[in-house]
Amino acid sequence: MSEHIGLLRLPREVRFGFGARRAVAGLAAGFGERVAFVVDPFLAETDDFRAVLAETHDRGCRTEVIADVPPELPVGAVQDAAEALRPFGADVIVGYGGGSALDAAKLVSLLLAHPAPLDRYYGENAVPGPVTPLVAVPTTAGTGSEVTPVAVVSDPSRAVKVGISSPHLIPAIAVVDPELTMSAPAGVTAYAGIDAFVHAVESFTAAPLADVGAERLPVFVGRDVLTEPLSLEAARLIHRSLPVAIANPGDRRAREEMSRASLLAGMAFGSAGTHISHAVQYPIGALTHTPHGLGTGMLLPYVLQAFLPAIPDRLAVLGEALGLDAAGDERARAQATVDAIADLCARIGLPTSLAELGVSHADREQVVTLSLQARRLVDIAPQPVDEQLMGAIFDAAFAGDRSRLSDVIVDMRP
Repeated sequence: MSEHIGLLRLPREVRFGFGARRAVAGLAAGFGERVAFVVDPFLAETDDFRAVLAETHDRGCRTEVIADVPPELPVGAVQDAAEALRPFGADVIVGYGGGSALDAAKLVSLLLAHPAPLDRYYGENAVPGPVTPLVAVPTTAGTGSEVTPVAVVSDPSRAVKVGISSPHLIPAIAVVDPELTMSAPAGVTAYAGIDAFVHAVESFTAAPLADVGAERLPVFVGRDVLTEPLSLEAARLIHRSLPVAIANPGDRRAREEMSRASLLAGMAFGSAGTHISHAVQYPIGALTHTPHGLGTGMLLPYVLQAFLPAIPDRLAVLGEALGLDAAGDERARAQATVDAIADLCARIGLPTSLAELGVSHADREQVVTLSLQARRLVDIAPQPVDEQLMGAIFDAAFAGDRSRLSDVIVDMRP
């Protein structure tokens, strides 16, 4: 960083801790008497959600529930949900569920305030103004969507998922209750948790924020003095608690630490951004239809190996946060960090190569081309990324061999 400068964009209020969900009805009622819920279908009949709904009614509010949130979040489903809710005249939306439910709630909030179709808002900073207020209640520890300015949809006219990024999409209130994650299956815990780890690591290793004086900034601006401690603490907590949460789902300390880490990582990457693991995962996910976190987590050791010559200092500091030895040669400590991250991915059962995900080497050109088109991600990588470097990352990840990246050329940002 050129100076001690920083940028955070956050909800106006964040509630965290066991029992925080008891505040949801009152917080929602504070926006008005018409409360619309967008909820994961398998959560709509749970006791916890029914209790929130009943409490909302007890406060004299009218409610509508949208519970048909499909996986992968097709753009048509989002637009249909918004049209179904439009006659209700919602004063507030409550998003309740995993990342797809929260993204759906964000985009419904957008379409209730601004005209369809949704594709007019694709990309960065295309949302023209405030959206319908949103209270976000995550039930997984992974996406951090409750505090971030981005939502992702699947559009059949596009080869990869499409992001809509705007500070206007940041929920008004986030309510994070670790109790709601306790019943998450091991696979959901693993893939959501490792994605939160990638958020933490990529926001910490992103290019630095250059300027805070401009009137209009990109949505994702790179790491800074405010995001760095959030990223490091999130990475520390996940490295310690993710394997425990998978092996012992009822461990309250592990669940609390994972929810807290996901929240902190979301706060960090919500302004700093993420980079190449996410850029490559978008086409990989489209090809293989595998969970997002599985892909980003599998790719992370290869991405960090490629960038090690450019950022050994940052990786050494990250390793110290993970509990590794802080003494010795910086380059060796950086390598130990990447090795420890690869070990974490192996311990939670992630595949070690793109080939294991079903990717063919014939997909190389398409994956490299589409990855490079994700400019909001590529532009904040810790060093410039061209076709050659992206191809080298693909080749190493396809083979499951990080040593193939040992001769990567360092091209530092100015």
